Amino acid sequence: MTDWIRDNAWASWLAVAVVLAVIEMMSLDLVLLMFAVGALAAAVAAGLGAPVWITLPLFALVSLALLFFVRPPFVAKLHDGPTLQTGHANLIGSSALVVEPVDQRGGRIRLAGELWSARTLDPLLLDTGAEVLVTRIDGATAVVTSSSPSTLPKEL
Repeated sequence: MTDWIRDNAWASWLAVAVVLAVIEMMSLDLVLLMFAVGALAAAVAAGLGAPVWITLPLFALVSLALLFFVRPPFVAKLHDGPTLQTGHANLIGSSALVVEPVDQRGGRIRLAGELWSARTLDPLLLDTGAEVLVTRIDGATAVVTSSSPSTLPKEL
């Protein structure tokens, strides 16, 4: 048996690569995949006639290089999906309608079908019926600004 493995080292390395790739499909950590590619490199070298003392270090070098230099960007890319804003954070940037005049001290708006208390950061008065833009949510109060530059709010 050992004679066959020595004579067909490329097939042994290829079998190791396939086994590692199959186990990787179960773990999905991308660690064993790097070792599978290293085993594939060793299989190619063995197929070209390289002795074991070259294929073993080649396997180790390729596997470790992939593990430390290729895997981190792949993992970062896989884990870097779109951030889903939930709760009140998804209301920032939304349009709202002034129900009661809004100034720095307070007022009321209709935002996403609900009545919200609102205020402005600037000393502006936004009249009833004006369309406003939510710039942030401060507790249970929406901080708003005028959404259309053509409708200039009144100074206080």
